[in-house]
Amino acid sequence: TQNDVTFSWNSLEDASGYRLQIATPDFENATQIVVDSLITTTNLSNALSVGNYQWRVRAQNSEYESPYTTQSFSVE
Repeated sequence: TQNDVTFSWNSLEDASGYRLQIATPDFENATQIVVDSLITTTNLSNALSVGNYQWRVRAQNSEYESPYTTQSFSVE
């Protein structure tokens, strides 16, 4: 089954967009990159199957990008 999961984060001054990535089971041993999107909002909803995941987000603009912030989670 699929479950809607909402990802949200704080905005960063001067960011024109955010790179959001979701991998299963994690980025180091990824069997699938589920999402790799550049968006302008500070949240995204996505339907995910049961399993283990990591998600990460970074702010960026035409000149700079921040480091990724990464979190692990499970969908049950």
